[in-house]
Amino acid sequence: MIRRFPRMPRPPKRLLAFALALPLAGCATAVDYGKVPHSAYVADARCTAQAGAEVDTAALPLFFVTSRLPDCRTPDIRLTNHRGDRIRYGRFAAPHDRKVDGKTRFLTPLAFQEAGDWWAGLQAETDRRQGRVLLYVHGYRETFETTSKDAAQIARMTGFDGPIVEYSWPSQGKLLSYAVDETNMYHDVRNFRLFLKALAERPWVKEIVVVSHSLGARLVIPAIAYVDRTAPSADSSNISNIILASPDFDRETFERDIANDVLATARVARDRRITAYVSRSDKALAASRALHGYPRLGSPYCFDPFEAADLRAKGLPERCYAAAIPGLTIVDTTDISRGSTGHSDFLRSALACMDFVDMIRGKRSRPERTPTHLAHVFRLAPDPQMPSRLDETICNRLPDGDKD
Repeated sequence: MIRRFPRMPRPPKRLLAFALALPLAGCATAVDYGKVPHSAYVADARCTAQAGAEVDTAALPLFFVTSRLPDCRTPDIRLTNHRGDRIRYGRFAAPHDRKVDGKTRFLTPLAFQEAGDWWAGLQAETDRRQGRVLLYVHGYRETFETTSKDAAQIARMTGFDGPIVEYSWPSQGKLLSYAVDETNMYHDVRNFRLFLKALAERPWVKEIVVVSHSLGARLVIPAIAYVDRTAPSADSSNISNIILASPDFDRETFERDIANDVLATARVARDRRITAYVSRSDKALAASRALHGYPRLGSPYCFDPFEAADLRAKGLPERCYAAAIPGLTIVDTTDISRGSTGHSDFLRSALACMDFVDMIRGKRSRPERTPTHLAHVFRLAPDPQMPSRLDETICNRLPDGDKD
């Protein structure tokens, strides 16, 4: 006799979405204070930069601002994933592997600077160039080493004609710490907006190019709106070129608010613009959508099934984007997405890297962009002349004319 067991029902879609969101929710990882008093991390004098202290700026060409707690107990200063007791300023170079106590560690060479010295150094570098500054704000799951690696890649890849500043907030650098990262990001809103205001109000800064990745968009957009509101003149902001890579930002909130503040008519008339890189292949943003319940700006997911059905009926891809807003351009990298999560195409996919470089350089379009049925949305399509094996070469190359 064959016993027949009842078929188990398929798990509901909401349950599957919840399971997908678990890694981002951080339910398996909690942050604790640690076994070392935080005051012990910063007790060494190297954690408190003195005015006039010598820094080898040739060896440390890039600038950083951080709210991370430093660890100055060992010869190599590290920036931890804890919240710091204050904002610190410094210089850094691209991280690399080093032997420490017989072990290979990936470390970022850095030195702190007193705030006045740091601003003076930034001014000197800005004056020597074109008055332009590039500010990079990272996203979820980053350490100081990983985000410094990305900042150094941006500097190398774009050949930017001005100083590169990395703003590093205390992301945990862990898959299961999305909720912690989100909490620390919101905790850092005041720190970042005050720094951005100070940068924007420097008379020697002619243009600020802002690049944010992932969760960093939720620091950048409100901070720019704050700078605009508090600027001495309604049209005085020099923040003109804003690039949002894989923005983990509520799409409907963005649509509702952006035209009233960051892309207000007066700002767009003075040449402000936003370029957003989005991908339907972005697994990290799919998980964020499942966690938050609503689509993210960086993922062209069709939340409205009737809109999806209409696109299907017209023979168009089922991809839904933020509405058309003057000053906004959307570049869809779905078809050339790279990596296990598809969350960093602007640093991983050759065609996306090339497009990103041109946007940094102030260009408005590229011939490789394919128009869509929406005037503000463009698609990057696979190019047989640009196979994936060239991604690393192109995305990590030195710009034309650089020999180092």
